[in-house]
Amino acid sequence: MKKLTTKIHLILFTALLAGFTSCSDDDDAGMITEESETIADFVASEEDYSSLAEALDRTGLTATLDAEGTYTVFAPNNAAFEAYLDGTAVADVPVEDLTQILLNHVLAVEARASSLATGYVNNLATYADTDANLSMYINVDSDVVTINGGSELEGGANVTATDFEFSNGIVHTVDAVITLPTVATFAVADPTFTQLETALTADASFSFVNTLTSAGTFTVFAPTNDAFADLLAELEISGFGDLDTSVLAAALSLHVVNGANVRAEDLTTGTVTTLGGAIEVDASNATLTDANGRVSTIVVTDVQASNGVVHAIDTVLLPGL
Repeated sequence: MKKLTTKIHLILFTALLAGFTSCSDDDDAGMITEESETIADFVASEEDYSSLAEALDRTGLTATLDAEGTYTVFAPNNAAFEAYLDGTAVADVPVEDLTQILLNHVLAVEARASSLATGYVNNLATYADTDANLSMYINVDSDVVTINGGSELEGGANVTATDFEFSNGIVHTVDAVITLPTVATFAVADPTFTQLETALTADASFSFVNTLTSAGTFTVFAPTNDAFADLLAELEISGFGDLDTSVLAAALSLHVVNGANVRAEDLTTGTVTTLGGAIEVDASNATLTDANGRVSTIVVTDVQASNGVVHAIDTVLLPGL
């Protein structure tokens, strides 16, 4: 399983770093090129980032972004902070919470706009009291860059200005404060999980979305769109409406482990109890097996949210039939 995780992360970061290399000599990519000015200097000097500057000062992160390093900051402007605070003030947000929210906007790599690619990256916010960094879903579509689903979704943002370049990294402006993602955030933001989102909301009686946005701790094995397409073909039905609601609810419950944030390195071979019953895990082969003997392979690991972790799988698990 560690090999699987390493391979996936290597692919993502190799692609990202390849983009950095290809654009490192561009003369017109940066809107501002101040080799002696730091990100913190810029934020402090720009009136439209005064709320961000106040937040950085309050959390002690001004020093971080004033020091040597390599960062990318998705910087919310004052309008973004005003909408987020909704009549309150930066001083009203608990320092610990504010720190994590700000770190949720910072990558530990330098990423110009031309090197951003659709997929997951890790930011500097962390899960609970661990060193597991939270994930961020970036979607680059027709030159529009969105983060965690864009500003149309709660907690997401659109990138509105790019490539302010400084001695210790890059700043891109965003139109909303990017709040800490839940596991439900990624089900909605990532088009790989469109069918999962549809299934989770297929019936008014379902409470999956409320559950997966709550403050609990969850491990979610998330079937991809292809996994759901294969299931519909296997069952010879055209859509979720043709499936008994109780069966769909039971199947979805099999994909959620409550009370544990089980990252790939922590998976062990044996029986795992989900909200829908027991499944078998083979950690060596990165597979899950349901009560019917159907085997699902984990294809992406460790998409880390603030209330749990998501692993993508290629086959939908089913309760005993």
